[in-house]
Amino acid sequence: MPTAASPAPRRALVVVNPTAGTAHPDLVEQAVRMCRERLDAVEVHRTTHRGGATEAVRAALAAGARAAPDLVVAVGGDGTVHEVVEALAGPDAPGRRAALAIVPAGTGNSAYRMLWADRPWDQSLGALWAGGGGGARLRRIDLGLVAETGEPVLLGACSGLIAEGLIAARAVAAAGREKYARALPEAAAAFTPYPGRVTVDGRVLHEGLTVLANVGGGRHRGGQYLLLEGSELDDGLLDVCVVGAEVPAAEVPSLARRGLLSRRAGVVRGRGRRIVVERTDGQPLRFEYDGELQHLTWASMTVEVLPGALPVWGAPEEEVTRVDTQGAVPLGGVAAT
Repeated sequence: MPTAASPAPRRALVVVNPTAGTAHPDLVEQAVRMCRERLDAVEVHRTTHRGGATEAVRAALAAGARAAPDLVVAVGGDGTVHEVVEALAGPDAPGRRAALAIVPAGTGNSAYRMLWADRPWDQSLGALWAGGGGGARLRRIDLGLVAETGEPVLLGACSGLIAEGLIAARAVAAAGREKYARALPEAAAAFTPYPGRVTVDGRVLHEGLTVLANVGGGRHRGGQYLLLEGSELDDGLLDVCVVGAEVPAAEVPSLARRGLLSRRAGVVRGRGRRIVVERTDGQPLRFEYDGELQHLTWASMTVEVLPGALPVWGAPEEEVTRVDTQGAVPLGGVAAT
């Protein structure tokens, strides 16, 4: 058992997205085998369409379902994880609860990094049943809720450049984080800042030309771009980072990858329970959340905190991000709490 207060899970639903960027058959087979060797019951569901993961989890946790799982293992990328989270903690979530575990098999895998830094996935999954200091920790972490769509958000919601990067990634023939490492600079080279305003709990944090406004709890986007340095997952608040036009868009990818973005003039940060991101010229705001581009025509997005809404298995220590004095790439690690 990981801890005396958090007994190891006994029944699992393993949700696999076969089309995820790095969901190779051998990885899926190994993950399923690890679960079957340690659990009383394991059901595997392979998704066939968008929203399929949400449907499968809801059905497994429905009131009439027999032997409902107490663990849902999401094998896929951030989009798959988002669908599972929608079933576990969204407005229509069943009354039964199950905890989330992630096997990263997507492109950016930011949700996994948020919980486990760069630890190999087989070690993190095995930690659910390990005792002592090597065990996992069952946490209840905060989510955001996008008021316009009613959907929960695990990683974050971002306007501007990050959303444009998702569009550029469609044309990049690469897998894993390399796809975003190539796509975001391409998007940044052609990006024009938009007139915007960001309000935190009713107070204006930023108003003017905007490169991006990122709201959430996950420190990294695309698995490698540090936007919410120092964000905590269970403090009952949402963090926000706004990059104004004082920072050339073309410089943002490099600065964020090296952990230097927060040092630049024109970058402001805030923390609160209700964040409103607007485009002030009346044009549609381009934004995404949890790595999914939103094809909407609204001029704003509103994200409200859902404190402690998601039970999830993660590392027993908090992630830290260190940047050396030469401005090297940040190192993902953990520090004792």
